[in-house]
Amino acid sequence: MCGRTACTLAPDEVSRACTYRNRGGQRRQPRWKDGDADKYRPSYNKSPQSNSPVLLSQRHFDQSAPVDECVLASMQWGLVPNWFKENDPKKMQYSTNNCRSETILEKKTYKDPLLKGQRCVILADGFYEWRRQGKDKQPFFIYFPQSTGVGAKQETEDESQSSDTETEAEWTGWRLLTMAGLFDCWTSPGGGERLYTYTVITVNASSNLEGIHDRMPAILDGEEEVRKWLDFGEIKSLDALKLLQSKNILTYHPVSSLVNNSRNNTAECLQPVCLDRKKEPVPTASSKMMMSWLKGGSPQKRKDIVETGKEQIKDKSETEAKRAGLIDQWLHGTSKKPKQRLYGAERAAGLFQLRQAAVQ
Repeated sequence: MCGRTACTLAPDEVSRACTYRNRGGQRRQPRWKDGDADKYRPSYNKSPQSNSPVLLSQRHFDQSAPVDECVLASMQWGLVPNWFKENDPKKMQYSTNNCRSETILEKKTYKDPLLKGQRCVILADGFYEWRRQGKDKQPFFIYFPQSTGVGAKQETEDESQSSDTETEAEWTGWRLLTMAGLFDCWTSPGGGERLYTYTVITVNASSNLEGIHDRMPAILDGEEEVRKWLDFGEIKSLDALKLLQSKNILTYHPVSSLVNNSRNNTAECLQPVCLDRKKEPVPTASSKMMMSWLKGGSPQKRKDIVETGKEQIKDKSETEAKRAGLIDQWLHGTSKKPKQRLYGAERAAGLFQLRQAAVQ
């Protein structure tokens, strides 16, 4: 369970999306661990053994840092325990991509990191899950519902000159999924670079997801739960485990079977499909308008395109608009391969305008 995710934000956007308050109530923007921003690659289709952005306490890397100071790191999916004796971590005989919350204290692989306070938060746009339908499996993309205010806030000149660890700028772009996890640090017996890896903790599926699968990632809902999970100095291990509950807070939509193959890393992996017609939606006026907007020139021209598009998408039903959400508006008909920056502030702002138009 939870064997595929997507994270399409660029490194700087991930940092902005993870702004938090420390114990003193100050707003902080986590830095990337040295060199890790370059190791992370945005992707529509992340599989185990790939690197994902992970949020954790800076104290794990700097003993003098406050325990409530957070840092971003790029870690490999699939926990390799520090006591593993082989020279190649790929020789592990069992999967550590997921860890069941119910048995976390029964297995040394997970118990040791937990008791050492090696708790982390795995960040993603959302995750994929498959529902069995006879001999076939239908994939779904599952994520936090997005507020009507989504649309990345433009940085002012003053904000761009402020410290990269503390900022008053509020992130209003895509709300990243925050999944509870454990991490460990392994070094080959023969020496070499340290390898940081993680596992996603799972719980029983919530009532709205159990029709897809019986398990789901342990979701940390909101800044306070994230803070408690990461603050291993204040919140002890057994108390932290109480945060791992099934939460009926996620939404989802069906996607194409393209995602079944991890080598497929295009926008179509996230694009909603219509199960009733057993085929992917054909390009619409709104999707063509979106592509024109992405290629567009001046902000005024993009604004004009959005306004014109309102008339073109009025016939889209409210139910379909809510089901598809922002992703439908963004990805409908696109086929671009992911880049280091898959969408920026202007593009996210456009998504918000399009979404407003779609539900009017």
